[in-house]
Amino acid sequence: MAESLGLMQGTVDVLILKTLAWTPMHGYGVSMWLKERTKGELVLEDAALYQALHRLERKALVDSEWGISDTNRRARFYSITTPGRKQLRNEVVELRRYVNALFRVLEPA
Repeated sequence: MAESLGLMQGTVDVLILKTLAWTPMHGYGVSMWLKERTKGELVLEDAALYQALHRLERKALVDSEWGISDTNRRARFYSITTPGRKQLRNEVVELRRYVNALFRVLEPA
Protein backbone atom coordinates (compact mmCIF):
# COMPACT_ATOMS: atom_id res chain seq x y z
CA MET A 1 0.00 0.00 0.00
CA ALA A 2 1.31 3.46 -0.90
CA GLU A 3 2.27 5.85 1.86
CA SER A 4 -0.18 8.70 2.43
CA LEU A 5 0.75 12.14 1.17
CA GLY A 6 1.72 14.91 3.56
CA LEU A 7 -0.58 17.89 3.64
CA MET A 8 0.77 21.11 2.23
CA GLN A 9 0.79 24.04 4.60
CA GLY A 10 -2.35 26.11 4.18
CA THR A 11 -4.56 23.26 3.00
CA VAL A 12 -5.70 21.89 6.36
CA ASP A 13 -8.19 24.68 7.04
CA VAL A 14 -9.77 24.51 3.60
CA LEU A 15 -10.07 20.71 3.80
CA ILE A 16 -11.78 20.93 7.18
CA LEU A 17 -14.13 23.71 6.05
CA LYS A 18 -15.05 21.73 2.93
CA THR A 19 -15.71 18.62 4.99
CA LEU A 20 -17.95 20.53 7.40
CA ALA A 21 -19.78 22.14 4.47
CA TRP A 22 -21.35 18.71 3.90
CA THR A 23 -22.59 18.16 7.45
CA PRO A 24 -21.59 18.88 11.06
CA MET A 25 -19.09 16.31 12.36
CA HIS A 26 -16.90 15.54 15.32
CA GLY A 27 -13.13 15.62 14.86
CA TYR A 28 -12.75 11.89 14.28
CA GLY A 29 -15.53 12.06 11.67
CA VAL A 30 -13.68 14.84 9.83
CA SER A 31 -10.50 12.76 9.84
CA MET A 32 -12.25 9.63 8.57
CA TRP A 33 -14.25 11.50 5.91
CA LEU A 34 -11.05 13.01 4.48
CA LYS A 35 -9.28 9.67 4.56
CA GLU A 36 -12.18 7.91 2.81
CA ARG A 37 -12.75 10.71 0.29
CA THR A 38 -9.06 10.66 -0.73
CA LYS A 39 -8.81 6.84 -0.64
CA GLY A 40 -6.19 7.13 2.08
CA GLU A 41 -3.96 9.51 0.11
CA LEU A 42 -4.45 12.32 2.64
CA VAL A 43 -4.32 11.63 6.35
CA LEU A 44 -4.79 14.41 8.86
CA GLU A 45 -2.90 13.80 12.09
CA ASP A 46 -4.94 14.28 15.27
CA ALA A 47 -2.81 17.12 16.65
CA ALA A 48 -3.01 19.11 13.40
CA LEU A 49 -6.74 18.43 13.11
CA TYR A 50 -7.66 19.64 16.58
CA GLN A 51 -5.31 22.64 16.41
CA ALA A 52 -6.98 23.64 13.15
CA LEU A 53 -10.51 23.10 14.51
CA HIS A 54 -9.73 25.28 17.54
CA ARG A 55 -8.12 27.95 15.32
CA LEU A 56 -11.16 27.95 13.00
CA GLU A 57 -13.45 28.22 16.01
CA ARG A 58 -11.49 31.21 17.39
CA LYS A 59 -11.88 32.88 13.99
CA ALA A 60 -15.65 32.16 14.10
CA LEU A 61 -15.40 30.10 10.91
CA VAL A 62 -16.81 27.05 12.72
CA ASP A 63 -19.07 26.59 15.73
CA SER A 64 -19.08 23.64 18.06
CA GLU A 65 -21.42 21.97 20.50
CA TRP A 66 -21.38 18.81 22.55
CA GLY A 67 -23.36 15.83 21.33
CA ILE A 68 -23.40 12.04 21.26
CA SER A 69 -21.42 10.15 18.61
CA ASP A 70 -22.47 7.00 16.74
CA THR A 71 -20.73 4.99 19.46
CA ASN A 72 -22.76 6.69 22.24
CA ARG A 73 -19.78 8.73 23.40
CA ARG A 74 -19.81 12.40 24.21
CA ALA A 75 -18.12 14.31 21.38
CA ARG A 76 -17.72 17.89 20.24
CA PHE A 77 -19.48 18.43 16.90
CA TYR A 78 -18.28 21.18 14.59
CA SER A 79 -20.30 23.02 11.96
CA ILE A 80 -19.30 25.64 9.42
CA THR A 81 -20.61 29.19 9.95
CA THR A 82 -21.73 31.70 7.32
CA PRO A 83 -18.33 33.48 7.50
CA GLY A 84 -16.73 30.02 7.24
CA ARG A 85 -18.60 29.34 4.00
CA LYS A 86 -17.43 32.66 2.59
CA GLN A 87 -13.85 31.89 3.64
CA LEU A 88 -14.13 28.44 2.03
CA ARG A 89 -15.26 29.93 -1.29
CA ASN A 90 -12.35 32.42 -1.23
CA GLU A 91 -9.79 29.77 -0.32
CA VAL A 92 -11.01 27.37 -3.01
CA VAL A 93 -10.60 30.10 -5.64
CA GLU A 94 -7.06 30.83 -4.45
CA LEU A 95 -6.13 27.16 -4.18
CA ARG A 96 -7.36 26.50 -7.72
CA ARG A 97 -5.30 29.45 -9.01
CA TYR A 98 -2.25 28.03 -7.23
CA VAL A 99 -2.75 24.50 -8.54
CA ASN A 100 -3.36 25.73 -12.10
CA ALA A 101 -0.17 27.81 -11.99
CA LEU A 102 1.76 24.86 -10.57
CA PHE A 103 0.60 22.56 -13.37
CA ARG A 104 1.47 25.18 -16.00
CA VAL A 105 5.04 24.80 -14.76
CA LEU A 106 4.99 21.01 -14.43
CA GLU A 107 3.25 20.10 -17.69
CA PRO A 108 5.27 19.86 -20.91
CA ALA A 109 5.21 23.02 -22.99
